[in-house]
Amino acid sequence: MLLAAGLGTRLRPLTDTMPKALVPVAGHPLLYHVLQRLKAAGFQRVVVNVHHFGEQIIDYLAANNNFGIDIRVSDERGLLLDTGGGIRKAAPLFDTGSPVFIHNVDILSNLDISALYAAFERADNIDGALVVSERHSPRQLQFAPDTRQLLGWQNTQTGELRGPIAEQLRGTPEQQGATVVPSEVAVPLAFAGIHLISPQLFPLMADYPNKFSIITFYLNICGTRNLIGYEQPHFRFMDAGKLDTLAEAEAFLTALNGQPPHIQDEEC
Repeated sequence: MLLAAGLGTRLRPLTDTMPKALVPVAGHPLLYHVLQRLKAAGFQRVVVNVHHFGEQIIDYLAANNNFGIDIRVSDERGLLLDTGGGIRKAAPLFDTGSPVFIHNVDILSNLDISALYAAFERADNIDGALVVSERHSPRQLQFAPDTRQLLGWQNTQTGELRGPIAEQLRGTPEQQGATVVPSEVAVPLAFAGIHLISPQLFPLMADYPNKFSIITFYLNICGTRNLIGYEQPHFRFMDAGKLDTLAEAEAFLTALNGQPPHIQDEEC
């Protein structure tokens, strides 16, 4: 699934007249670049959710014959559902016998998708894998040092903690005004907006409101469900959903497209 329904506020004024999925980078819309990588990885069905200028995305896909794959639109033009609500609405469009790959439309990376699937299949009793990396971010997911199981989330600027780790540290010196969780308790890693989840999680979303964040959902269930952080060697990642990074995104894509997908450079 490509999450493409957002308002794209960080890309204004471009998104005053188009959806962020169609903002051009290196001569093609962001949607084109991600779809091409998914197609090259072997995906045959892709769900795209739409809201902001959704008809433009629908027309773009139709004009390009869905790029030769089965593309299904999850229409949120009546109500923007946030990431969790959007995934839940699209659930009937997925193959419920397979894990579902979810990708933000404004994320560019050199992720080896086949390796992610292989790691998912090798793991025991895994409900989801969140692609993460060790990089600066004011909001970090917190993972168990040994198993990389998701334990919670922290705003490193305010010290706010959410998830099971907040209860674990409640009342301790670390919880009182701390900006960094002790390394023996958890490892902070930044989420890349790419994840792979078991369809068995969809029923757990049933009682959530129309709009909810998928990260909120993950934090609510990670105490009882096995969600892991997936790190890939030499992973390169870029959030292209900001106006001041479009030129950098073009250079990133040029470098990325100049190499076979299995050859990965060091993170810059």
